[in-house]
Amino acid sequence: MTKSLKALLISVLCLVTVFSTLTFMDTYSLSSKINPTQYNEMIECLTTTQIKTVQQKLKNWGYYTGSVDGIYGSKTTAAVKYFQRQNGLTADGIVGPNTAKALGMSLSSSTTQTSSDKYLLAKAIYAEARGEPYSGQVAVGAVILNRVKNSNFPNTIAGVIYQKGAFTAVDDGQINLSPNDTALRAAQDAMNGWDPTYGCIYYFNPATATSSWIWSRKQVVTIGKHIFAI
Repeated sequence: MTKSLKALLISVLCLVTVFSTLTFMDTYSLSSKINPTQYNEMIECLTTTQIKTVQQKLKNWGYYTGSVDGIYGSKTTAAVKYFQRQNGLTADGIVGPNTAKALGMSLSSSTTQTSSDKYLLAKAIYAEARGEPYSGQVAVGAVILNRVKNSNFPNTIAGVIYQKGAFTAVDDGQINLSPNDTALRAAQDAMNGWDPTYGCIYYFNPATATSSWIWSRKQVVTIGKHIFAI
């Protein structure tokens, strides 16, 4: 084989290698540009709402510093791996059943809240806590959602809100007021998993509460004018 032919073959091989590398890099780059729905299907079929829940939980616990945007990007993957390592799970960056359980969430699509649930939750937040700081409004929403998950309460948002004697705003009719944008955002944040109450199922205003029973509950945190308890 002549030297010129050898040189030509080497050049061709180099070009093939470079082309293959560039193709792989382009494919990898495109993965970050796939629309959220397509990308969700690659990550254990999570919905956008479920991804936001993962992000919000990890953000609240100090594992994640990115945006709660429903996109399972590199920051979310890294945060999930960090959480998995800290909790003795396989650090693969994927929210499967075991990781979901550790996060305190379900992967079942049947648990996805509807827009009507969000609006009703926002109405309750607005009626009960419209004068409270934003975290206090989210906290009221979180209490309602915590009750939904608690076997001692109805298992739907409507059931919890309209349970007899549960909320003053239902008894006095303020539940029928239209929620503002802040209440709607608070409802969404609560549904995404932000729980400033750390799992509480009760709250009360110490300036007006006269029930000795509510005062007997274990108090966890005070936000604005409300004490949150379990």
